[in-house]
Amino acid sequence: MIGKLKGIIDSYGEDYVILDVGGVGYQVHCASRTLQALPSPGEAAVLSIETYVREDQIKLFGFRTDHEREWFRLLQSVQGVGARVALAVLGTLSPADLASAVALRDKASVARTPGVGPKVAERIVTELKDKAPSFANVDPAVVHLVGAVDDRRAPGPVTDAISALVNLGYGQPQATAAIAAAARGAGENAETAQLIRLGLKELAK
Repeated sequence: MIGKLKGIIDSYGEDYVILDVGGVGYQVHCASRTLQALPSPGEAAVLSIETYVREDQIKLFGFRTDHEREWFRLLQSVQGVGARVALAVLGTLSPADLASAVALRDKASVARTPGVGPKVAERIVTELKDKAPSFANVDPAVVHLVGAVDDRRAPGPVTDAISALVNLGYGQPQATAAIAAAARGAGENAETAQLIRLGLKELAK
């Protein structure tokens, strides 16, 4: 199996690049974000490769980092997500943004991907929720609170405060992060109004 290719950019297609490695041109399919980040034809490039072997074809998928390739694999472990959808997601969100979206269960961010509806986005953030936090640069307390809110284990004032900020126009992930910070500072017995006030201060930083 091919795991990495190092060569010269020969040309670009709509969703692929031809990488010249020692005189052999490899057609490598990439996410749009990856294609945009690669250099001009004639310049050197290195791609991490995922090789798909079928009865009638061999297909190569390329990534700028092993980390991005790992997300490509993780996404396809979700029911209903194949290689095409996984590439589309990685074309919309960077690996770091995707990790944060999954950790915070922000299905709206994932659903911005063309061809990904609310149900598939819901499955992605739900089925990968236990794998994403290790990839995400997100406060573990926020991840814990998001899980508590989703599972209806969060204290009433916390849930009410998050709802209030969402009603004011803030996104669910931003509101949850702000209230998590507010709750950490105010203590377990903080009331809704206090949490809202502190949460708004966090969002204003």
